[in-house]
Order: sequence, then structure tokens, then C-alpha cells
Amino acid sequence: MRRFYLHPDNPQPRLLAQAAEAIAGGALAICPTDCSYVLLCGLTDKAAMERLRTLRQLAQDHPLSLLCRDLKQVSTYATLGTTEHRLLRATLPGPYTYLLPATREVPKRLQDRRRTVGIRISTHPVPQGLLALREEPLLCSTLQLPGDAFPLTDPEDMAERLGKLVDLLLDGGHADFHVSTVVAFEDGLPRVVRPGKGDLAPAGGGHR
Repeated sequence: MRRFYLHPDNPQPRLLAQAAEAIAGGALAICPTDCSYVLLCGLTDKAAMERLRTLRQLAQDHPLSLLCRDLKQVSTYATLGTTEHRLLRATLPGPYTYLLPATREVPKRLQDRRRTVGIRISTHPVPQGLLALREEPLLCSTLQLPGDAFPLTDPEDMAERLGKLVDLLLDGGHADFHVSTVVAFEDGLPRVVRPGKGDLAPAGGGHR
């Protein structure tokens, strides 16, 4: 495993460029976000995606999320109604994952049975820096290993446990153990399907 020590607020451009190149070449990476660390890889990289699923022991129909650069990029990969667009504008970037109808740009293997896809935009400078160097979103999943009650938070633990299974560790220091709040829409109303770090109440979304 290669390990890059990145400043959490001002990540070094040289290291971000090397990381982006490695991911474009098929690397499976660990990356900090505004919530927990995540595993990530290229959107169309089927081999890296299968390694991610194997590492987390995820079923083939378990949805993965797209880590996007901004709302403009989101609109390429997900269909947004007025309510959805308003709520995403109020809460993103932030600690939320939204389940939205996928467009044709999303590979079918990434969609669930309802043809939806998870969408995230992180405030963290490291993934934002990576996405600024790419045309496509990144595929991501919480860095929570089988049998663990919480995501990994200590880069030393990540290196020790995953050194032979992951190609790249983007070390931004100790992380939050909270996951993102997952929100679905039913009849145009948001519904929290997994509580997490984000609170919809200040945005007027409420809970149902």
C-alpha cells in the first residue's frame, strides 16, 4: 500500500495529482470525507469495484454511492425534481447521501432494483481535490469492515489491517466515525433511511 500524508485543510497538489493518476490506473483507495473514511475507485473500473465489494463483503445488489464534485455533475448522473433539487442545494456539500433515480450515464451494475443511485458531495478538501482532477465522479463506500461496529478512524489501523488489500491510503489524520445520513424520496417527500451525521431539520427536510 502506498500512503500519502495529506494536509486535511490544504492537501498538497502534487500528492493529489499522483493519487488521481493511481485511481485512473485502477487503484482501490482509502480517502477521508466530512464523515468517515471511505473506500473509493473509478466509476467505470469494474475490477476495482469488485475488490471493494469483496473487501466489505457486500452483496451484488448492495448500492454503492457516487462521490460527485458539485450539483452540476450530480444532474448528469441523477434525475432531480424540484423538491430534490431544493433540498440538495440546501444541504450539499455535506454529510448526506441521497438516493435518486439514475440516468443512463450510471452503469447498470451500480443501480439498485429501483434503478436509483446514491449521490454524495463532500466538503472535505481531499476528495474535492481529487474530483477537480477528474471528469467523472468516484465510486465510494464507507470504510467499515465486516464484523466491525463502526468505520475505521485511525490511519494506523487502516494501514495495518488493509495494507495488502488496498493500493492507496490518503492519510488525512484521524477521522470521524459517523456515517453520512442516507435520504430517500417517497411521493416527493424526503425520508431518512439511515441516520447519520447530517440533520435534515435545519434544511426544512424534516424526518418521516
